Amino acid sequence: MALVPYEETRGMGLQKFHQPLATFSFANHTIQIRQDWRQLGVAAVVWDAAVVLSTFLEMGAVELRDCSAVELGAGTGLVGIVAALLVFGGHNIFVCMWC
Repeated sequence: MALVPYEETRGMGLQKFHQPLATFSFANHTIQIRQDWRQLGVAAVVWDAAVVLSTFLEMGAVELRDCSAVELGAGTGLVGIVAALLVFGGHNIFVCMWC
């Protein structure tokens, strides 16, 4: 468990991590991910870096078609979900121990 010191009432921009549901739109799909900062810590929230990388993939900056990929994230799996949605007609396997 990582230590992230802050006060919830301070307004440092971390309030979104306390929302029970994060909703995103990628690859013509709506993706909803449950978050639980208080019980599961930093791995149970969608971090901005995952959103940025998912956007990067959706922009076509990396060719995913006919490729195999392993996403070894330490979070909610947003990047892996988006990558699987973007690969049309390929073989996609997505495993999540929290699902």
